[in-house]
Amino acid sequence: MKLLFKQRFFSWFDSYDIYDEDGNTVFTVQGRLAWGHKLEISDAAGNYLGMVKEEILTFLPRFALYVGDDCIGQIRKEFTLFKPAFTLDCNGWEVHGDFFEWDYQVMDGSRLVMTASKELLHWTDTYVLEIADPKDTLVCLMIVLAIDAAKCSNG
Repeated sequence: MKLLFKQRFFSWFDSYDIYDEDGNTVFTVQGRLAWGHKLEISDAAGNYLGMVKEEILTFLPRFALYVGDDCIGQIRKEFTLFKPAFTLDCNGWEVHGDFFEWDYQVMDGSRLVMTASKELLHWTDTYVLEIADPKDTLVCLMIVLAIDAAKCSNG
């Protein structure tokens, strides 16, 4: 499954539209007023699905992932000098990023769960997500939202 993740140009808070390969809106993401990032995810009909919420008072960015009202795990940025590193405590998956922080892979052991690639030359942050199993779509979207928000938190 392929998704296009595109930040809206005019918005007070982080907000994104998530499209499928045919240009149909699959998800919308709305930033909410809170200490740290709070990103609520809805389906195309506006039904609430989950949330990515930044945990404040931490040295490096850390985000809790919620499906409905249930916390399913967290992702946190690690201190590194050259290559970005995130620790993912969800489904036993691991996140691997490239040196420029443009491309990421999510792995479940040797199985590729998702690739996320940042597209350049756009007015706003734009990512292409390639998700191997459609049932993992919501969690994969949350991971990319958290990574993007962590990059914003670092300045």
